[in-house]
Amino acid sequence: MDHIIKQSITLRLIALFVVILVLNGCAMKSAMKIGHDDYQSVQKQLEEYSERSEYSVAKGDDVIGRLRSISLAKGDTLPDIARHFNLGLNAVSAANPGVDIWVPEAGQRIMLPLSFVLPDAPRKGIVINLAAMRLFQFKEDGDSLLVLTYPVGVGTEERPSPRGQMFVERKVARPTWHVPASIAKDHRKKGDILPAKVLPGPQNPLGEYALYLSLPSYLIHGTNKPASIGLRATNGCIRLYPEDVKKLYENTPVKTAVHMVDQPYLLGQSNGVVYLEAHAQLENPDTAEFDKMYAKLKKIEKESGRTLDWSKVKNVLAEARGIPVPIFELTQGSGELAAEPGEIKHPGELNGRPEIPKLKIDAWSVLAADLPDEIEAERLSAIINHQGPQIPARVLSKNGSHRVVAGPFKDINEARDAIKRLKIDLEIDGKLIEPVKKI
Repeated sequence: MDHIIKQSITLRLIALFVVILVLNGCAMKSAMKIGHDDYQSVQKQLEEYSERSEYSVAKGDDVIGRLRSISLAKGDTLPDIARHFNLGLNAVSAANPGVDIWVPEAGQRIMLPLSFVLPDAPRKGIVINLAAMRLFQFKEDGDSLLVLTYPVGVGTEERPSPRGQMFVERKVARPTWHVPASIAKDHRKKGDILPAKVLPGPQNPLGEYALYLSLPSYLIHGTNKPASIGLRATNGCIRLYPEDVKKLYENTPVKTAVHMVDQPYLLGQSNGVVYLEAHAQLENPDTAEFDKMYAKLKKIEKESGRTLDWSKVKNVLAEARGIPVPIFELTQGSGELAAEPGEIKHPGELNGRPEIPKLKIDAWSVLAADLPDEIEAERLSAIINHQGPQIPARVLSKNGSHRVVAGPFKDINEARDAIKRLKIDLEIDGKLIEPVKKI
């Protein structure tokens, strides 16, 4: 093969990836016979294998969930881990600085940020915190309050998601996407001519469900690019994983209130302990939100009559890992200030992980790259696999050469379409590999 993609290209792939995301019989003991130890074991297993999105909020509490940890298996990527545990890529990456997004080390232990400080907003309807890239839906359940929470993709810095109050005006299953002129123009600049409308199906970026907001042109919808959840990667709309938007669609009546806030600094209480959660901001930090958070901390300090550990506060803000960190006991001895995340077992199969079909010598395929470094090849392969819709790819290694091959494709037209998408999305010049005729 004479076509070689220079290794330096892979250094730009993360940025390019974000750009294109803008434009998936047993025995049981009798309940009467379960002892305390067995009960605890069963409860632990239920917790470990239940990827929850629903929490009960105790009166006076602002913190839900619990931090967890998991040891990675060979072949895991952070987008796959994020989706399986109902997290956004931003959340997993920020909570684990320095961990390779696409080729993390097998056996490496990472934190699952499955604990959240609720936004400072009325607990009614839907509240979306753009800074945390997370949606919270509040529902009354008798005397208690339930909150369902999902990670989201939000608008870019150039085309941000709106703030303020609105409501769900209408809901549509299998929506048609009418391409806005501004988006069509952006794609034309890249040589990608979009139709006036895209019918329901795998090419539709709205996914299977859409909730149209009272603010014109803004939607909460699904996506055919699930790896974009937890990124600033939309044109202002709010994206959810396909499985999450289905739940939201079914649980949300028309006229439901929607409140979008942008709160990078979150203060909350739980069991007598104050928690601070900080999220990284763009180049222009919101000083008003910082001042509000600082005023709340000074009030806590004044009312308690004790001094806050301001060095701890400073560290939480500087690290901006997006996880609730205990910083203060309202009453001495009232709560546990530090707790290790509970480790859970690796599920084995990750929900939504892209499936990679076996190559077929009698089918069309595409050479995406021929690289000398195996890790770089694995990284490129993972990025291609997480395009939306997916372009299946894998690494074929031989004699020190690591080829990233995409396919198989059913015909030459499908293969050529993959080459076009690789060029537009990732600036990769793919090369057709013809099928070998069986004798």
